[in-house]
This record gives sequence, C-alpha cells and structure tokens, in this order.
Amino acid sequence: MCSNYYSSSSRAFSQMPNASAQNNIVTKESGGSEKNSLFKIFNKQRKWPKGLAAHKGNAAPTEELPSSSSDGKAAAFDDVILSPLNGQIVKDSEKSLVGKNIQTPKGKEKAKPQSRSKKKQTQSAVADDTSDMPINPVKISQAKETKNNKSKKTPISLEVWNQLYPPIAKSVVVVESATKAKVIQGYLGEMYEVVASYGHVRDLAARSGSVRPDDDFSMVWEVPSAAWSHLKSIKVALCGAENLILASDPDREGEAIAWHILEMLQQQDALRDDVTVARVVFNEITESSIKTALQSPREIDADLVHAYLARRALDYLIGFNVSPLLWRKLPGCQSAGRVQSAALALICDREKEIDEFKAQEYWSIDVQFQKNDSNSAKNTSIASHLTHFDSKKLSQLSISSSTEAKDIEEKINMSKFEVTGSKTSKSRRNPPMPYITSTLQQDAANKLNFAASHTMKVAQKLYEGVQLSDGKSTGLITYMRTDGLHLSDEASKDIQSFIVEKYGQDFAAKSKRKYFKKVKNAQEAHEAIRPTDIRRLPSMLAAVLDEESLKLYTLIWCRTTACQMEPAVIEHIQCDIGNANQSIVFRSTCSRVEFKGFQAAYEDQETFRDRNIEDEENHRSETYEVLSSLKCGQPLCVTEVELDQHSTQHPPRYSEGSLVKKLEELGIGRPSTYATTIKVLKDRNYITVKSRTLYPEFRGRMVSAFLSHYFSEVTDYSFTADMETELDNVSAGLTEWKGLLKDYWTRFSKYCECAGSVHIHQVEKMLEKTFGNFLFASLRDGNKTCPSCGEGTLVFKVSRFGAGYFIGCDQHPKCKYIAKTLYGEDDEEITPENQKNNVQEPKLLGLNPGSNEKVLLKCGPYGHYVQLGEDRKGHLPKRASAKQIKNADSITLEDALELLKYPLTLGNHPDDDQPVVLKLANVGYTIRHRRTIASVPKNMKPNDVTLEKALELLKGDDVRRCGRPKRKAVVKEAV
Repeated sequence: MCSNYYSSSSRAFSQMPNASAQNNIVTKESGGSEKNSLFKIFNKQRKWPKGLAAHKGNAAPTEELPSSSSDGKAAAFDDVILSPLNGQIVKDSEKSLVGKNIQTPKGKEKAKPQSRSKKKQTQSAVADDTSDMPINPVKISQAKETKNNKSKKTPISLEVWNQLYPPIAKSVVVVESATKAKVIQGYLGEMYEVVASYGHVRDLAARSGSVRPDDDFSMVWEVPSAAWSHLKSIKVALCGAENLILASDPDREGEAIAWHILEMLQQQDALRDDVTVARVVFNEITESSIKTALQSPREIDADLVHAYLARRALDYLIGFNVSPLLWRKLPGCQSAGRVQSAALALICDREKEIDEFKAQEYWSIDVQFQKNDSNSAKNTSIASHLTHFDSKKLSQLSISSSTEAKDIEEKINMSKFEVTGSKTSKSRRNPPMPYITSTLQQDAANKLNFAASHTMKVAQKLYEGVQLSDGKSTGLITYMRTDGLHLSDEASKDIQSFIVEKYGQDFAAKSKRKYFKKVKNAQEAHEAIRPTDIRRLPSMLAAVLDEESLKLYTLIWCRTTACQMEPAVIEHIQCDIGNANQSIVFRSTCSRVEFKGFQAAYEDQETFRDRNIEDEENHRSETYEVLSSLKCGQPLCVTEVELDQHSTQHPPRYSEGSLVKKLEELGIGRPSTYATTIKVLKDRNYITVKSRTLYPEFRGRMVSAFLSHYFSEVTDYSFTADMETELDNVSAGLTEWKGLLKDYWTRFSKYCECAGSVHIHQVEKMLEKTFGNFLFASLRDGNKTCPSCGEGTLVFKVSRFGAGYFIGCDQHPKCKYIAKTLYGEDDEEITPENQKNNVQEPKLLGLNPGSNEKVLLKCGPYGHYVQLGEDRKGHLPKRASAKQIKNADSITLEDALELLKYPLTLGNHPDDDQPVVLKLANVGYTIRHRRTIASVPKNMKPNDVTLEKALELLKGDDVRRCGRPKRKAVVKEAV
C-alpha cells in the first residue's frame, strides 16, 4: 500500500491540510472526458473551455480574496450541499452546467459540453472559439513530447501566448519556494515579479467523505489557512500584469500545483480577461535555463493532472478506509497507506525470515606461505585459502566441526606444497550511472550516514540555489526528484571537455555515454541529478556551503564526472598451491588497477581521499608483484595455519538505503515518496532506527500481519507496483483515470467490508497464532496455564478500553491475572518515573499460615501493595500499601503479614463506645476515633501502641479532624 493517507508528496500543504472552518474553501471535482482541451488560456472574448467545466468547482468560502469584480460569482445551484467548513460543494457535472442558470463573468459565454466523438466531427466549432482572438504568432501545444506521443491524439486547438521573453509586458512568475523565487527574480529583472506558492494551495479535506466513489469520484478540496496569504500575494502581483507564468516543478506534483493555483485564481476572479496563462518548466535554476524555458510555454498537461488526481484519490480511499479499521481492531495503530504498508511489509517480512533462520556452524582454513628462498632479503607472506581437500572441491559448509578442521590441519602440516598453476586476466569496470533520486538517497545513507528525508532536504537547498562568493545566486544541481538517467547533450559535452582538461584525453569517454533504467516503472521524464556547472568544483564552494551540503554536492559532482569517463582496467592474478598429488589445494588471488579511468574522479583531491585507502592499494600492489614472481613447480613452505569458526548469518535487516533500493526494484512508489514514507513509519512508531538499521516494532508487525491477513491482494508487492504502472499510463494518456479508480475501488471495497465484519476476538486469535513464539517467550517451559487461578489459559488480548495489549487469563473477569503488558496508545521509554504505571506480574510471597491463602505482592497505579487472597467475583481481598518500604523487591512474607495486620482495632472508646483503630498511613501510623485522627510518634513502635496510649494521643495537641461536621438541626419558628 502507499504513502501515508495524509500526504502523497513532500510538499508543505499536501501533507496535513488545516481544517479550519474559517479559512477553507471546499469544492467538488468531477473530471470530464476531455483531456487536451481541459486547460485553456483565458484571453479576452474567449469562451469557457469545454473540458474545464467538468473539473471546475465553484465555492463560496467564508473568507474570500479581495476582488475587483463581483459579477463573476456563480449562482447557487438547487442541489448545493452545505459543507461543515462553511463552503459550498457545487454539483458541477456537465448536465448541471447546462441545465442550471449560472451567471458567467462579463465577456464570457456558457459553453455546452461536447462529447469526445462529437468533438472529432465538429472541429470547426473550435475554430469559432479562437477566431475572435487577437492575431498573434501561433504555437501548437507542447503538452508532451515523449515516447508515448504515438498513442496520443493530435491537439485539436491552437494556443496563443504573448511573448514571454524577451519581455514586452509585465509578467508574474509563480514558483514553489521563496528561495527559488529570490534566485529567479535576480535573473529576470523588473519586468517579472516572481512569487512563491509555498507548495500546494489546496488539498483533499482531511476527513471522511472527501472522495466520493458513489458520485463519480467527486472530490472535496480545502485551502489551508496559510495558503490564503500566498494566494493573496499572487493576486496582488497580477495587478497590471498581462501574463501569469506557472513555473512549478517539472513533475506530476508540480503540474498539479500549477493546476490548483489556476483553479483557485479563477474561482476568486483573480484573473482578468486579458491575462494570458502559460505553463513553463525547467530542470535547473540557472539563468540560461530559466530564459530558455520562458521561450517555450505550453498548456497545463491534463494527463499529468489526471494521474495526480487518480493517485491522490487512491491514497485517500485506501488510507481513510483502512485506518479506521486499525483504530477499532488494533488500538494505538494510527494509520495505513499504500506505499507505507508495502514498505512496512518488506521490513516485517525480513524480520520474520530472521526469526525463522537457524544458524549453521562452519569452518574456514587459511594458510600463510613463504618462498623457500634464503637469498631473498624480504620474504613476503602469501595468504591463501583452502579450496580442495581429498581431491574434492569445498563449499562454504563442507567443514562443519572443529574435529574435521583439526584433522585437516594435521594433514596440511605433514604435507609439502608447491605452485601448481598461475593465471592472469584483465577486466573492465564500467563507470557508475549518474544519480537519480533513489540512488542518491542510497549513497548518501551508505557514505554520509544521511537519512533519506535529510538527503532530500539538503538536495533541495542545492537545487534552489545559494549565493556565491561573487554575490550572484544560482542553483548548484538539477532537479532532484527524478528517475531519468540521461544527460542533456550540452551538459555531456561540457563534462567531457572538463575531463580532458583536468585528467587528460585518455580519461574522457570516446563518445557520450547513455544510460537506461533497468527497474520497473521508470518514467525517465527528466535529466539525472548533476551539477549545473561541472567546472564549479567542490573546493570552490567550501566557503559558501555548510559541511553537509558540501559533502552531498561533492558526492554528486564525483558521480557526474565519473559517468562520462572511460572504464577502469583491472589486472587479476590467481595462483594455485597444492601438494604432490594435488589432493590439497589452496588459492591465492590479488588484483591491481592498470588504468584508473573513472576512478580518477574519486581519487581527486576534491573528494578528500582517505589515507588508509592509499595504504591498502600499496599493499595490494606489493602482493601482486609477489604472486607474479611465482613460477610453476616452485616450492613453498607453510608458516601458519589459521582455523576460523563461523556461523551462517541471517539475511541483513534493511537500512534506509537498502530499503529504498528494494522499493525501487519492485516498482513500489516514486522516488519523491520514499523519504516521506520512511519518515511516516518512524513517526507512527512502526519502526525504529538503531545503528542505521531499521527494526520493526511489535506494533508495526501487528499492523503488517493484520493487513496481510485481511487485505491479502491489496498488500501484495505487485499491487502497488501495478498501480504505479497504471498511473504512468494515465500520465501517458493511455488509461482513463476514473476507470482506473473504479476498477481498484471495486476490489478494495470488498476487502474493507470483509475486514469490518471481523470480530476483535478473531483478530486476537490471528495475532496470537502469528506471534505466539514472541508473545509467550517469557513463560517458563511454554506453560500457558494461569498461575493465579490455575484453571484459565493465558491468551493475547486487546484492551477493551483501547489502552493497549496484554497477556492475561481467559477466565476474565472471574480471574483478572495479567502476565505481561505490551504498551498503550503511546510508546514511552521505561524510566523510573513511568515504570510504576506499568502493570507487572503479581509476585507470590507465600501462604498465610492461618487461612492458607496466597499472599501476593502487586503493583497498582499508586505503587506496590500486598494482598491476602486472590481476586474473586463478589469478594474484595484485604490489601495493604507497601509504600513505606523503599525496595519493593526485598519484601518478604513476614513483612507482608505485618502490613496486612492493619487496620487494627485496639478497643472501644469509653465515652461513646466507638472503636479506636490503629491504621497504616502514607506518612506512618495513625490512631483514629470517629472523625479524630492522631499521629503515632516516629520513635514509638506500632506494637507498643495500646488502647491507653491511644487515648492519650487522641487528647494531645497533635490532633486533627477529617470529614464534614454534621449540620445542627434548624428549628423553624411557627408563624
């Protein structure tokens, strides 16, 4: 399953929409059948686009943007549904737009919906829509020119844009972040005003019912409170401007942000009739790239928006339907999502493999040889390992005991050895591929110990730009959310030219190296991650970048340089050493670099080369020379035999880097979602990170088991991967997005119905069966008989009040014995402060000599106490607090019986014949007579307190009263 249902991206306003009623707009989305005609540029005298009506929602929010015109509001429909957020959900299907009396802005006319088939036959109607527009140079829509072009229809309309660059009129450019806006503003000058949207300006309302499968998958949107100020900034900037340029990120999410901004501005009448709207994209924030992008405007890509809508709706439907089931069936488990659940399943499945793994013992034998050459000044030791014994090739597990290893050692010491063969070869090690999002996260985790989310945060800073030492601001790397491996021709030529200058002609690739993705669902829509200028060396940025940013930039710089260099050439040598009949054979191998090739980039001073690596390479070179000097038949003597014991190792747990790699291989999720997915799993306490390794918490394992048992198809790895493929088909225009939603929802809703009808006792039994070994591991001899009542059986149970999970007696409420508690709704570290709140197993101190009842030491919410007898229905056992004893573990049976003596009646008071009682209190012992309480002096032992001494203490000065005094009777006088 997928990213947490609260978010499908890492952008600010898509994660957790603010549900404030005052500052929210709610609109209903019901996508139409038109695709390329969905988004049009709004010029004067132009009709409403035919496809837009199906997507456009008209809402009347409580707080509106200041508007220069008031006649652009749509009249309320007869079938308006009032929203809890004081907005309106408008019934906006094509029929309702035709059948209702809707007010339209001046200069615009109502457009009748047009079917896809009819549109083919009446293209002249489209010409009528554009015939009354100003005559400008015409450009054919550049919506998408990808490998899927052959499957897409030719746009039937011609779009007209004003000249955007060089500027002839004021333009407003909308980007996603303030940092990016500041850098781009410096490039474009005063004729452009660059403003930031700060991510999404609206998102699905974070409540049930925001996606409505029964209403053609209509959607309810809301605007976060902070987004209103950003929308106002855009509207203010549009005053006097002739062009609105939407320049959000060049991916599916960026396309959706541009669409949301356009929709909101239209709903608030913030777009004048003469404002031209254009979409531009760029892969890097450099002056040349920005200006080139402005010369190639296009429409908002309807297919990308449809893919976004489908993804967002699917994530919402899965999250908002599975999560409530978790709340009811597994208290404390907060959420489940599409990619999130698949990632959790990978971690939990690996933990299951580790639990079931059984280690096997094996031994390895290594021998050190030396030449039998007394004339040699230096006899270098030759390390080798045993490969054949008794004329049989050994596998890893062939030597399984120390006895076998010692027998082999004896035979080795009794034998004489000589060189039986030598073999040399060469291999070419190709340079690594340039970074994409997933491989950058993997390398940053392995080499820099960066979490995936931190890697993306640092990369975002490098992409948005920094101020250099010359005072200019520029982006240092290209767009960091990509799965494309190609580099532009211009960048490749620049890199090869730089390599020739710095390393020499031999190191540069003879031609441009091209790389292709081998994992599932690769979109390859953008360039790989690379420096915007390869000649900007890491050492040149040491003064302007912080340490972490410099490390990540160095990583990207080295990888980009290396990917366009020649392969490294490696020399290998292999020597076999055996006895006379070759029944015992050892092998010694070594390799050295003949031509560094791309490795020269990693050995550059720019990469802060480690001294230890140089020492290791020098040792390799010496060993290679020694092996090269050996000749066939040359005798060697054994100097040392090493016997090493090993055990087979379980599969390694995932690190963040290896988990990202596995998700990528399976085609689960998108590069931009991996960091968010892992962060959500941490925040939900489903996994913990220890020494860079991901460990599943028991809570996470329960969630994964529940989903795997009751949502078997949905949680299958192929489910999410196939869904990503379908979403890519929607982006390519091959699949209709609502058909995709209907197909998945039909199957998924059946699982929800079945899981909803499951009783919580069935869930308890399923979890007990799945994790029985873990849950009952602390029981002696695996005996599940209740030690308290002796009749019941210990079982796994979910707290009735949602406080957590525990191992208790199945005879509850007759027997309230609890053997073990797991945790409640919030996981806390066990500290002296909160440890007292955890329910502990009762400790049997012994039997009462008089009644033969059990004397138990228990821990309750107020501390430890002793109890005489067991809990039984209708019987309240005698209890006494043990707070006075600091170390509860030191309490003995005698101590408990002493505590259980109290309260002790000393006798009756002579004045009123009421009892005088000696009690054990929190601060010591007290004497009580009715409402009068007197403290026993600390130097007086409780056994020395008699009735006479008690009466004296009750008459003393240290006496207090408790309770409320009785009211005197009021005598009413007769009137």
